[in-house]
Amino acid sequence: MPTAIPPPPDLARLEARPEGQRLVLAFSGRLDIEAAARLWRAAMRAAADRPAARAGEVVLDLAGLTALDSAGATLLLRIAEAAGPRAARFEGASAGVATVLARTRAALAAPGPPPGPPPLSPLAALGRAGVARMRRWVGGIGFLGEAAAATLRALRRPALVRGRDVLRHLDEVGTRAFPLTVLLGTLIGVILAFQSSIPMRRFGAEVFIPQLVGISLLRELGPLLAAVILAGRTGSAFAAELGTMTVNEEVSALRIMGVDPVAMLVLPRLLAATLAMPVLTLLLDLAGLVGMGAVMGTLGFPPAAVLAQLEQALSLGDLLGGLFKAAVFGLVVGGIGCHAGLSAGMGPRAVGDAATAAVVGGIVATIVLDGLFAVLFFRLGL
Repeated sequence: MPTAIPPPPDLARLEARPEGQRLVLAFSGRLDIEAAARLWRAAMRAAADRPAARAGEVVLDLAGLTALDSAGATLLLRIAEAAGPRAARFEGASAGVATVLARTRAALAAPGPPPGPPPLSPLAALGRAGVARMRRWVGGIGFLGEAAAATLRALRRPALVRGRDVLRHLDEVGTRAFPLTVLLGTLIGVILAFQSSIPMRRFGAEVFIPQLVGISLLRELGPLLAAVILAGRTGSAFAAELGTMTVNEEVSALRIMGVDPVAMLVLPRLLAATLAMPVLTLLLDLAGLVGMGAVMGTLGFPPAAVLAQLEQALSLGDLLGGLFKAAVFGLVVGGIGCHAGLSAGMGPRAVGDAATAAVVGGIVATIVLDGLFAVLFFRLGL
């Protein structure tokens, strides 16, 4: 048989009794938030609707209360308000109960929070979004100016850029990204080889798969995929680290001490990203070619035939063009990540928003630049 749990001995109770022309509401026990929720309707109904209370006063007898919190005090004060034009009086309150009542009465009488701003019209909301976007563009242009000025100062005074910081960021950007780069490059090479073998088999042109994959990797996919890795792995890390320093006002402290945060925090990261990106791109290209060679081996082509096709189709200009694009992509992705971190706002979402802006901005900027490079190389005949 289940055993019933007895109620606590100090459970709040309410007794309503008419005494002549007045109504006495006697509370006893512990009037906390649970008891207030249980007694609220009965107490309000007794204070407002009982016939004995219509002509006289309502007396709240608090002599039996053993404890009172803000919820219980709110109940007592609401009962007094429900008495309407009739007088409501508190009797028998101890010093502690009276103190809680006084504090709750003062809190309820204090003005509430101001109302929020009215919703903007569609035209005003569009203008506000446009102004915010222009401010972000102006901030980005200002960041470019600060970075250029800091670079010129660093060229005159190389000691402004600490070599230890550059090496640390090179390790974070380059060395620790090698496994992911090799894995992604190998998979891309395998996928491109398998997918291109299907249509080329119809024309008996499977032997030209190495040319197709090699040109795609060296000219376009290698720099582009390496930039995506850099934006998702390193650009977000730059934004999160600098965003945390901005939220904690460490960047402001550097400015107060007379230290240029762009020279100390941004330039080592930009230099590391610019130097590491060509290496990552070259590693991704080699891994992709190895993966393609493995697929060609399964199709019956020896390594000598694959190398002969690569030598016939590829030139040093293809490799150098891809590495040049990779260096530019690294500079842009690193700059966007640093700018997102330094322009982070305040609050718990600031760092996350900065990291998101760095990743999205880095990937979009990389694709836009890749399109511009494609048009430029086509016009130059490269």
